[in-house]
Amino acid sequence: MPEFSIRCRTVGVLVGLAMLAGCAVNAPVSKQAEPEPVRSPEQARELARQGMLAHQQGQTSVAIEALQKAVALDPTDAAAANNLALLLKQQNRFEEAAGVLKTAIQASPDVADLHYNLAVISEIYLLDLFAALSHYQRYTELAAEEDKAVTGWMADLQRRLQ
Repeated sequence: MPEFSIRCRTVGVLVGLAMLAGCAVNAPVSKQAEPEPVRSPEQARELARQGMLAHQQGQTSVAIEALQKAVALDPTDAAAANNLALLLKQQNRFEEAAGVLKTAIQASPDVADLHYNLAVISEIYLLDLFAALSHYQRYTELAAEEDKAVTGWMADLQRRLQ
C-alpha cells in the first residue's frame, strides 16, 4: 500500500507540474519598455559635423541620416535640428521639417532661428497662417535686432487672417 501511495503522489505531482507548465505556456508575455536612447552630446556633435560635411559634398540623404541621429542623441542641439529641418525642406519634406522644428522648440524654446524657420515653413509650404504668425511673433521677441521684413510679413499675415 505505501508503494501505491507514493505512485499516486508522484502522478499527482506530475499532473500538477503539467498543469502549471500549460499555464506558463499560455501566459501572456509582457513586453518590456524600449530603453530610451542614451544621450551623448559628444557623439551627437560628431554626427552633426559629419552631416554638414556630407551636405557640403552633395550627399543630402547621408547628411539627413547623420543629422537625424545627432538630434536623437542630443535633442537640445538646436543647430543640428535647424540644419536637419532645412535639408528636409530642400527635399520638399515640409511636414517632417516642421516636426523637427517643433520638437527642437520644445527642447530649446528660446532659439530665435527655430521659430523663424518654422514660421516660414508654416506660412509658405504648409499654409498654416496662424502658426506662422505665432512663430514670427516669437522670433521678433527673441531676435537681437528688429527685422523689418518679418515685421512686414506679420502685418500681412494679420490682414490675411482677419
